[in-house]
Amino acid sequence: MSAVLKFETLSTWADRLATTAEAAGRAILEVRARGFETFTKADASPVTEADRVAEGIVVGAIARLEAPFPVVAEELMAEGTIPAFEGRDFWLIDALDGTKEFVKGGTDFTVNVALIQAGLPVLGVVHAPARAETYVGVVDPGGTARRADVRRGGKTSPLVARQRPSRVIIAGSRSHEVADEMNKFLDTYDVADRLVVGSSIKFCMVAEGRADLYPRFGPTSEWDTAAGHAVLRAAGGRVHTFDGVELAYKKPGYLNGRFLAEGPL
Repeated sequence: MSAVLKFETLSTWADRLATTAEAAGRAILEVRARGFETFTKADASPVTEADRVAEGIVVGAIARLEAPFPVVAEELMAEGTIPAFEGRDFWLIDALDGTKEFVKGGTDFTVNVALIQAGLPVLGVVHAPARAETYVGVVDPGGTARRADVRRGGKTSPLVARQRPSRVIIAGSRSHEVADEMNKFLDTYDVADRLVVGSSIKFCMVAEGRADLYPRFGPTSEWDTAAGHAVLRAAGGRVHTFDGVELAYKKPGYLNGRFLAEGPL
């Protein structure tokens, strides 16, 4: 059974980890500025020095929090460091989400840090280094308190996912679109605009009310979605399967199926 954390504790951790994510983001940009090699992992996805340096910064900061939960991190998992633990409380990290965008010189990559309690994200930090944006979401596991905000340009603003309008804005992937499935989905809505964005920024766009729906038909890993899910959840939105069940974590292989991220109906 999960030991329910106080909302104040989670919020304090979120602030500290937002600072950590920004430090990891600076390290990522430093690697890009000086040049780097790209390697291919066993699953055929790319990895760079930036992925590993950023993950080390985040994992080290979590250790200093004295937060007694296992750490599931993308690059450690790829190297065979797979924690075995009971229950569904754990940290979930993707310290460079959107490596393909990073390698291509784009701006749509993020540092993702999430805490999962009882299979659901209760804390999430999404930092976009090239955009100088940091999103934070905290959900009280034992109550109704929520906090969602974005920091940009030295200013922190609250996030509130908007009520769905009659004409919707759709956020979609830059690199992983499943065209046939997406087109069938779009046929069921009056679409005002489609925004093509990489990494977990799509969840944050829905949380901020800049998009209404983010459907995903291709596979993702749980570390790709958990932090953005937490931000959107804290902003009043949902991430769920197409059967309406909220996306849960610690599934076999830490893999997600199809899902829909959306604001309130």
